[in-house]
Amino acid sequence: MTKSETNGLVRLDLNNPVFQENLLALPKPERHSALETLKKLRQMSWNQIYRDNGLKWEKIVSITPPAGVSALYSLRITQSRRATAYRDGDFMRLLTIAPDHDATYGKK
Repeated sequence: MTKSETNGLVRLDLNNPVFQENLLALPKPERHSALETLKKLRQMSWNQIYRDNGLKWEKIVSITPPAGVSALYSLRITQSRRATAYRDGDFMRLLTIAPDHDATYGKK
């Protein structure tokens, strides 16, 4: 990765229909918290995201990523929920917001 790829501001892709459905279905306080997290993400570089202890950006090893995606990651989007995403250049492409912590990692 070049320096610009790691230091440039993150660009968010919120266009996944599953992510949109999950976000809009959250109770109002959680939805507002998720929106604040998204606002925070837009102001961060990739290096800051990797180091931020509040987001807890973690590689998901229990789920095989779809074709063309090198790895899936989870991050804390609200106090009690995690989102799944992957990095595509400068973009963070958000996929889902899990109903509970274990669902993020494909556990039952």
